[in-house]
Amino acid sequence: MAGIYLHIPFCKHRCAYCGFFSSTDVEWREAYVSALCRELEMRRHYAGDESISTVYLGGGTPSQLSLEQLERLFDQIYKVYRVETDAEVTLEVNPDDLRDEYASALGCSLPINRLSMGVQTFNDERLRFLKRRHTAAQAIEAVERCRRYGFSNLSVDLIYGLPGETLGEWEHDLCQALSLNVPHLSAYHLTYEEGTPLWQWKSQGKVDEVDEEVSAAMYAMLVEQLTRAGYEHYEISNFCRPGMESRHNSSYWKGVPYIGCGAAAHSFDGKSRQWNVSSIPYYIEGIRAGEPQVEREELDLNTRYNDYLVTAMRTRWGASLEMLKTGFGTALHDYCLRMARRHIRNGLLQIDGDALHLTEKGVFLSDGVISDLLWVE
Repeated sequence: MAGIYLHIPFCKHRCAYCGFFSSTDVEWREAYVSALCRELEMRRHYAGDESISTVYLGGGTPSQLSLEQLERLFDQIYKVYRVETDAEVTLEVNPDDLRDEYASALGCSLPINRLSMGVQTFNDERLRFLKRRHTAAQAIEAVERCRRYGFSNLSVDLIYGLPGETLGEWEHDLCQALSLNVPHLSAYHLTYEEGTPLWQWKSQGKVDEVDEEVSAAMYAMLVEQLTRAGYEHYEISNFCRPGMESRHNSSYWKGVPYIGCGAAAHSFDGKSRQWNVSSIPYYIEGIRAGEPQVEREELDLNTRYNDYLVTAMRTRWGASLEMLKTGFGTALHDYCLRMARRHIRNGLLQIDGDALHLTEKGVFLSDGVISDLLWVE
C-alpha cells in the first residue's frame, strides 16, 4: 500500500510561526490545480502497482481551494490511481473556512472522510499574536459544524510553549480541547523557524522562549491529561481514541512509500527521496513542459537505517528487531542493540517481543535516546 500527499501552499496570510512553504498569492490557484492534476498523471507509476490506502491534502491551507477545485483533484486521483474503498482521505482545514455551505459540501460531494483542523490555542490574545485568522469561539463552532455535516473523524492541532505562556494557560487549552471530545489530538511545541516573523521577533529581543523546565512540565501535563482521558499516546506529539490513529502519518513513521505532488512536496519509494522545487511558478512551468523540477537523493543502507529509527522510535510501536536484521543487516541490528543497552538499564528503552521502543520515562528524553542509536560515520 502507498499514500498520496498533495501540497496546497495557499494562505490568506502567513502565520507568525509557520516555516512551511506557502504563498499568499492566491491568483495562482487555478493554474496550480491544473498542474497538480497533470503531475498526478505523470507520477502514476512512482509507487509501482501499489494501491493507495491514504490521501492527504496539507499545506498551506487546503481549505482555501474552492469546492470545484477540490472536486477536480479528487476526480483525477480516483481516475489515475487504484484507491482502496476504505482509504483514509484527510483535508487540513482552518476553522474560519468551514462555513456551513463549504462544510456541508465537503461531507456530501467529496470522498473526504477525515478533517485535521489547525486550532493551535483557545486563547484569543495568543491567536492574534500568532496571526491566526480565527477566534477560539470560531474553532469550537467549527468542530461542532463538522460533526453536524457527518465528519466524526476529526483531529485538532494545538501548540504549546508560546512566549510567556503559563502552565495554567496550557491547562485551559487542554481542558477546552478535551471538552470537544474529538478522536484525535496533535500537540506540538512552538519552534522558532528561521525566516519567520517569530524568529525575527526573537532575534530582536521582543519575545523569549519558554523556560526549558516549563516546557517539560507542559509536555508532562499533556501526556498525563490525555492519557487519563482515555487517549492513546501513539506518537510523541500525537494522541487518539483507540483505533483512530492518523493512518497517513503513521505510514510515514513506518516507512511506507508515498507520492508527494505539488511545490515543495517530498516523495519516498523505499530506496530514494525526491522533492519538487519550492516555487509555485517554477513548479507549474516544469509540469507544463513535461519536465518536473525535482531533486533526488539515493539512500544508502546507513541512511535508511537512521531514517527508520528516527521515525519508528517516535511511535508506540517502536522499531522492529526483525526489520532491523532483515532490512539493514546483522551488523546494524547488533549495533542498535549494543547502543540501546545503557538506555534499557536506565529505564528509557525496553524490548517487548519484536519491538524496541521508548518507555514512558524515555519519551521525555526521546531526542537524546534516539540520537544514540543512529549510525555515525
